[in-house]
This record gives sequence, C-alpha cells and structure tokens, in this order.
Amino acid sequence: MSQAISDFERTDLGNIQIAPEVIEVIAGLATIEIEGVAGMSGGFAGGIAELLGRKNLSKGVKVEVGQREAAVDVSIIVEYGHRIPEVSASIQANVKKSIEMMTGLHVVEVNVHVHDVHFKSQEKQEEIEAQSRVK
Repeated sequence: MSQAISDFERTDLGNIQIAPEVIEVIAGLATIEIEGVAGMSGGFAGGIAELLGRKNLSKGVKVEVGQREAAVDVSIIVEYGHRIPEVSASIQANVKKSIEMMTGLHVVEVNVHVHDVHFKSQEKQEEIEAQSRVK
C-alpha cells in the first residue's frame, strides 16, 4: 500500500500530489451512494461495522496508488433484500467512475468484500434499546 503522497503530475506551475487518503474518501462516498449498501465495514481485523459510515468515509476502504493507476478494495455491509452481485457491480462502476473523474487516475480494479447483511429489524431493535437507555 502506498501511504506516502507521490508526485502525480507535473505542470508548468509545479507538482500536483494526491494523498491516498483522498482517494479512500472518494471511494467511500461513491460506495455509500449505492442503494443496498447499509454501511462500511472495518474488515475482519477491526470487526467494527459503521452503518452508513458517514463519520469516517475512508473506513473499510483500502487503496494502492501508483503514478497513474489505482486499485481499490471496499468492505461493505449489504441491506437484506438486495441482490449482492448487483450491488457489488454498481459499487465497482461508481467507484471507478468517481475516482477517474476526480483524479485522472486509471482505476485498474475495484474489489468488493461483503462482510455482513443488515436486517431492518436490527435497526428497530437498536432504536428501542437506545430509547430505553435515555429514559
């Protein structure tokens, strides 16, 4: 994984550099835009899932960035009732389009890792538990 900022492009006025974290945020936003994505998953190591991961948009996203190319891995939680292959294909297309449009990098692959399925009843139960703690 490339963690350092590398020179991406040289212009007459200087260098343009894009940090890998920027690409992770773009990929995260592009992922949660897709219907059927309940949230991002931190992966097996963290084991922590953040539904509608809007707090940390790079959570569950890993990128490898070269001079002109990028490879992306996203770890997601799917909403129950959505077809996983369709959700995954939509994520791949949206992430590729978003990164290429915003950065000019060529995305060589977008790997989607489904870590969990979210049920609507879980959400309602969590709301009930949260309300009972407040009282």
